[in-house]
Amino acid sequence: MRTGDTLPPLEIEITRTLIVAGAIASRDYQDVHHDAELAREKGSPDIFMNILTTNGLVGRYITDHFGPTAVLRKVAIRLGAPNYPGDTMVLTGTVEEAEGDTVTVRVVGTNGIGKHVTGTVTLVLPGGADRVSRP
Repeated sequence: MRTGDTLPPLEIEITRTLIVAGAIASRDYQDVHHDAELAREKGSPDIFMNILTTNGLVGRYITDHFGPTAVLRKVAIRLGAPNYPGDTMVLTGTVEEAEGDTVTVRVVGTNGIGKHVTGTVTLVLPGGADRVSRP
């Protein structure tokens, strides 16, 4: 791994099941994540994904690429355009820094209306950044 290297994109279909399951799994019972009618009453066109589900998908993206020995040390993300059912989120990543066993990756997730998530993930690779274990 070197600074500037890119990770292959990951496409994730945004389904109602994914949105609701992610909210339930993270104990986020806000109605905007499971009740379309109440979400519309609050000004949203539909239910939308919560930040904890997005955070988990970003982590999955990184560990899918770097392998099961990668240890996430810091995940710093910011949400933008909501993920609504029926859309697709595409995660992409670029290595910002690779030194010793530590790698920092800039991650961007886009959907049909814009950037859903932006941020960085810092991870440690046992054996060093030169030994990427891809599943």
